[in-house]
Amino acid sequence: MGDASKGQLELPTLPEVALKVRKLVDDPMVSADKIATLVGTDAALSARLLQVSNSVFFKGLSPVENVRTAVIRLGGVCVRNVVSSLVMKQLYQAKQMGPIKRDLLNLWVRGAKVAAISQVLAKRFTKLNPDEAMLAGLIHDIGILPILKRAIKFPELIADKALLYRIIDKMHLEIGRLILEGWHFPAELIQVAAEHENLTRDPGPKPDYTDVVLVANLHSYMGQNNAKYSSVDWNNVPAFDKLGLTPEQSIQALSEAKSDINEIQKLISG
Repeated sequence: MGDASKGQLELPTLPEVALKVRKLVDDPMVSADKIATLVGTDAALSARLLQVSNSVFFKGLSPVENVRTAVIRLGGVCVRNVVSSLVMKQLYQAKQMGPIKRDLLNLWVRGAKVAAISQVLAKRFTKLNPDEAMLAGLIHDIGILPILKRAIKFPELIADKALLYRIIDKMHLEIGRLILEGWHFPAELIQVAAEHENLTRDPGPKPDYTDVVLVANLHSYMGQNNAKYSSVDWNNVPAFDKLGLTPEQSIQALSEAKSDINEIQKLISG
């Protein structure tokens, strides 16, 4: 299938409005009015912000009826991540993807699950931003997307999914890094795409977004007969210690948070 660095894979790009929103939100001098004006130029994005701001997680005493109020209620980081998640959803629902339609759907559903678990873990066990952790979970496997889309041009790969997924395992971390660099994402989220399968990583005592997503990713495979993860001894994964949890405690905590996780998944799915 070739090498992404040689231009043989078409890497997804962020729409201009998403890039502009991310840039505005990262500027502390930019007002909510200016962000709302930009968001208002995109009907789908405006509708999505209103939907999220009126969800059970953000709903206030009165319903939000305009984009400016939604921006104020959600806050900059959440607005930025709502934009990114909407774009992500659109990428996974691309047309003319018949041979890989189910693969894309499964990838999106599992990404939403990892995102929801990441949000809960970050909120309960770290000082990291839960909204950013949710986005980190959503984008962790973004590198798989262009490989699947490229595979359509190779009928032998579509017919041999075992071979296709061996290629994915080999390539998607590096491709994920390239995509997020192209999207100008922060270094800590680029790291998530590049390192979330390195179960022995231990760069320092404080947990980071990669630790959170790594643990969330393991949890997302619980109960599944997955060759890559079914034989992993979670007690030997440093990320659990950095979150201040034993594997058993994490299972218990996420079991207690099951309804929250389900609600977040619904919110992401729109």
